Amino acid sequence: MRKNLGAKPLSYPQPVFIIAAYGADGVPSAMNAAWAGITNHTEITMCLDRRHKTVEDLRSRGAFTVSMGTAPQVVACDYVGIVSGHKVPDKFARAGFHATPSEFVDAPLIDELPLALECRLISYDEERELLTGEIVNVSADECILDERGKVNPHALRPIVFDPFNNTYLEIEHEVGKAFKDGTQLK
Repeated sequence: MRKNLGAKPLSYPQPVFIIAAYGADGVPSAMNAAWAGITNHTEITMCLDRRHKTVEDLRSRGAFTVSMGTAPQVVACDYVGIVSGHKVPDKFARAGFHATPSEFVDAPLIDELPLALECRLISYDEERELLTGEIVNVSADECILDERGKVNPHALRPIVFDPFNNTYLEIEHEVGKAFKDGTQLK
């Protein structure tokens, strides 16, 4: 028997995306976002509150990066989601993050998070607080690549957000092969 939970923003799991941008002063800012997804081959769309400092910064610069949260950086990833950049201007540094400028957009790559989308701002809908960005490049630190140049999830150690229990979970085990296992039912 199912139990109705009501109309709530609960999907399972949700990504742990760390959005980063440069402020007008050149100082990097970062925030944690879960309401996001790839919406086209080269687009990402996110629901981001316009009052966030990082949102102000990325709108001002027209660029941002989206890094995948990782198990080794779970404390820092959570920190940038619970502390306001308006109240703690150096929260990026306090999180222990270091920035390297993207070669493709005017935004910082977070050195401690080895997989990132480098994006140009396409639009931001003020009323719906919906941001759409063009994915200009995906960069991966060599430390998470396997011998074929593919991202090794065991080296990356990505995390997801469990909104039902307010926890972060590490993605660990392969359970099937995409675009292959279903062919058994053809």
